[in-house]
Amino acid sequence: MKQLEEAIELRNSGKHVEANELLVGLAGKFPNDAEVQYHCAWSFDVLGKEAEAVPYYESALKLGLNDSDAKGAYVGLGSTYRTLGEYEKARKVLEEGITRYPDYLALRVFQAITLYNVKEYEKAMEMILLTLTQTSSDESIQSYRKAIEFYAKNLNEIWK
Repeated sequence: MKQLEEAIELRNSGKHVEANELLVGLAGKFPNDAEVQYHCAWSFDVLGKEAEAVPYYESALKLGLNDSDAKGAYVGLGSTYRTLGEYEKARKVLEEGITRYPDYLALRVFQAITLYNVKEYEKAMEMILLTLTQTSSDESIQSYRKAIEFYAKNLNEIWK
C-alpha cells in the first residue's frame, strides 16, 4: 500500500507527527489491516504517546501479523504496558511473545526489565545474564560463560 510506505518513510526520516497523522487516517480507513494498525501504534510510541499506542498494538496482534512485525508488536506492546506501570499486562504479553518466538532475545530483555519492576530481581538478573552469554562475542564474557550461566541460576548461593 503506497500510503503506508509513505508513512513509514516519513517516520524513518524523523517526520514523526506527519507519519502519525497519516497512519491514524489509514488505521481508521483500514481497521482490519494488521500492518497498518501496527505501524500506527509504533507512530504513537515514537511520539511518546504510549497510552494511545496500546489499542493499535492490541488490534494488530489480534488481526495477525507476519513474524517480523509480530515480534516488534510484542516488544512494543509489552514495553508500552511497562512504561504505563501495567506490569502484569506487560509480563503476560512478553511471555506470549517469548513462547511464540523463543529465539527473539529482545523479548527476554524487555521481560527482564519488567521483572525488575515487579521486584523479581533474581529472575530478572538470571534472564539478563543468560541472554548476555548467548549474545556476547566478547572474549572475556565467553571465557567465563559457564561460570556466568551457573551463577545466573544460583545468585543467592553462598559457598563457605
